[in-house]
Amino acid sequence: MTRRIVIAGASGFMGTRFTELFRADGDEVVTIGRRTGEGHSDVAWRDEAGIASLVDGSHLVVNLAGKSVNCRYNEKNKAEIFRSRLETTAALGRAIQSVPTPPPLWFNASTATIYRHANDRPMTEAEGELGEGFSVDVATSWERALFDHPRDGVRQVALRTAITLGGGSALTPLVGLTRLGLGGPQRGRYHGAGTGTGDQHFSWVHLDDVFRAIRFLEVTPLDRVVNVTSPNPVTNEELMATLRRVLRVPFGMPLQQWMLELGAIGMGTETELILKSRWVLPARLLDAGFVFEFPDLEGALRDILKRPVPASSG
Repeated sequence: MTRRIVIAGASGFMGTRFTELFRADGDEVVTIGRRTGEGHSDVAWRDEAGIASLVDGSHLVVNLAGKSVNCRYNEKNKAEIFRSRLETTAALGRAIQSVPTPPPLWFNASTATIYRHANDRPMTEAEGELGEGFSVDVATSWERALFDHPRDGVRQVALRTAITLGGGSALTPLVGLTRLGLGGPQRGRYHGAGTGTGDQHFSWVHLDDVFRAIRFLEVTPLDRVVNVTSPNPVTNEELMATLRRVLRVPFGMPLQQWMLELGAIGMGTETELILKSRWVLPARLLDAGFVFEFPDLEGALRDILKRPVPASSG
């Protein structure tokens, strides 16, 4: 029997890939988004009855909806980042609570940036400390919106994903900088913390491992919050050195904080995305026996960028 998978936010970077992979597995994928019609979603967010009809009898719901945080944090964008996450999660929650046959499993996107800036020790689900500031407020509100809509028989999982790498991801500007010879460590202090030498940690995960984690969690009874990050985070300096090696670029000029601030303005983003030390480990996944296909950064980058492993020099 074909299983129905409901994906909200399917037009984004993650949703597009997940739709492809679920369909390759033989599942029926139905989508919820801002627009309907050819090339868009099956049901729009304003159609509560339509959302309920998709959710009723489905195998699982995956909510990825939300405005990208890769933008300037002005008041308009901040309001939309909140609204696009909280309203969509609540709409799904109302639908799941109302239908006769709710899905047994509801995955909702969250983020590993919910944890504090950490250079002293890694953050796990059990021992991690939540941070403060706008991004953390978004994450905690997002998870609250999920858990404020419980339903008997529905397992809820907030996926605290690290920076996710794949085609068209946050990797794209880093690749561009590296090819221009600007692929050195990004040196600066996040709200005055750290040494400003490129020692900030970079927790990451390959996009396909996020999908594999979802498949694993379908049959593994974990609930509440799960960190979805590679077990081998790196420092920013290691990230850029690995990227230079994979792209065969011999030199990368370090970028100082004033350069990063100017560049962020020009690119319409925030330096938080590269200066906050995200040191997060997937303790619950590892303890449950999940095996990452791409545990190491170099292998992940070579797969995404389709770069061969160099032949041994003997």
